[in-house]
Amino acid sequence: MMQWHIVCDFDGTITRSDVIDNILQRFADPAWEVVEEQWLAGEIGSRECLSRQLSMVKATPAQLLEYFDSVEIDPAFPDFVDLVRERGASLEVVSDGIEQAIARVLSRNYCTLLPILANRLRQTGPESWRIDFPHSSDACRAASGNCKCKSTPSDRRVLVIGDGKSDMCVASDADFVFAKGSLADYCEREGIAHARFDSFAELPALLSRLPADRASLTPLTAFERQELFHHV
Repeated sequence: MMQWHIVCDFDGTITRSDVIDNILQRFADPAWEVVEEQWLAGEIGSRECLSRQLSMVKATPAQLLEYFDSVEIDPAFPDFVDLVRERGASLEVVSDGIEQAIARVLSRNYCTLLPILANRLRQTGPESWRIDFPHSSDACRAASGNCKCKSTPSDRRVLVIGDGKSDMCVASDADFVFAKGSLADYCEREGIAHARFDSFAELPALLSRLPADRASLTPLTAFERQELFHHV
């Protein structure tokens, strides 16, 4: 798998629930739900949505850390990371969530060396916050806080692992997708080559079906993607 690069989502993919949604439910003014509906309806992008929602949060750093330490991940994820490294593929956690939360949760689960590309939470007062977007792009087709397409290398085959709306844009350009939740439904609807999964425990078997290394570091052709789709 040395020519494969894996772009892995965090919230709802590695974790069992969405970290930002849980923060909002616990600590934000209820008006955050109005903003959420605007995002789901496609009226605003996730960058505007997150900016407005996180400004509604009232929580101390200790309260946020206490919540971060309660977040559970898929128990098979650490073993999956070890397997990916053994096989020579590269893996990045690329999320439209919060970098500090991701780093703390992964560290607690012995996944400390993974690159993380995500948004950053900034404290603006004793209980107030804003969110910064170091990986955004004005050209992002999804108007995301983190433009996941920017993280895909041009000289590797790209495997996307995800579950939702923030993964749909990058999944459209990937060589293959391991999908759950609404991302799996999207891939099915759009004819994107993918395999459905529910747990990382299923992924070692799926990884073994990906094409072996080749001399040419070229993306899979449309025919190869469809052939892989039918066999995974």
